Amino acid sequence: MNRNRMMREPLRVDESSMKHVSVLGRGSFGCVSLQRDSNFRLYAKKSSSSFSQLKDYHKEVRIMLRFRNHPRIVQALSSFVHLSTPPEQRCHIYMEYASKGTLFNMIFRFRGKPMPENMIRRAAFMILQGLDALHSNGYVHCDLKPANVLVFPSTTVGEPWDLKLADFGFSKEPCTDSRSLFHGTEQYMPPESLGPDGEMGSSTVDIWSLGCMVIEMFGGCPLNMGDRYMWRLPVLVSPVADDFLMRCLALQPSRRATAAELLTHPFVAQKNSTVPILTEMPPYPFLRFPPSIMDNVMEEYARLGVVV
Repeated sequence: MNRNRMMREPLRVDESSMKHVSVLGRGSFGCVSLQRDSNFRLYAKKSSSSFSQLKDYHKEVRIMLRFRNHPRIVQALSSFVHLSTPPEQRCHIYMEYASKGTLFNMIFRFRGKPMPENMIRRAAFMILQGLDALHSNGYVHCDLKPANVLVFPSTTVGEPWDLKLADFGFSKEPCTDSRSLFHGTEQYMPPESLGPDGEMGSSTVDIWSLGCMVIEMFGGCPLNMGDRYMWRLPVLVSPVADDFLMRCLALQPSRRATAAELLTHPFVAQKNSTVPILTEMPPYPFLRFPPSIMDNVMEEYARLGVVV
């Protein structure tokens, strides 16, 4: 059978053979559970608590099918949004099971300590591969965070894990009005996206979120500044990592690098490399100081007229 035809054919799940194995996670969307069919194949079943999320679930399936077989996008295992029989009024979708959890779980295991830089390089590179695929086709994730990056056993010999982007309920599709979008998790959103008139739908939003995630992998944490967040980088990082962060977290969206540009950045592209430092260093978009002197830093930001 022609491979292209196989890719177009609908994916189907025999729900009558499914057996519940365990709950994988819960959230405002409902829950994700592990299911097993009669042939012992495993599925992640994402279930809503009501039909109110039906539109978002249809979008998730559309996006997963659009990137069918892409190694950095989580795969749908059914081409449909399934509806539960009354009176439950629930909907659910089936996806591949990430047996190693999420990037959030991986970061949590380090208990606030920095992950090894080579692990951060690999994670950032894989996330960028997924973002480049989305952005080059007119999509924006809009809710990029560690909990929405899934960890799978690696397909590369000698490597422990691979990453895939997931959870596209808030994502922007091509030719859609950005005004209809909801912003994602505030800690990972850039300043221009927050507030009642926040801007969404630009690929620069995902690049900022990636920078926040890299700081988090280095042991950083978000600081609530009232109507927005800043991230504190508690350790010294290599010059090449520092430059990578500056290119992700430029306060002006137009100055942020694209996913395609960052894929060639020495921080993720190769080991033991050097990078030209930015000649015009913008104001630091993240704090490099301990909380005890943070107030003095913010006073200096205010004096310079920097909005964070």
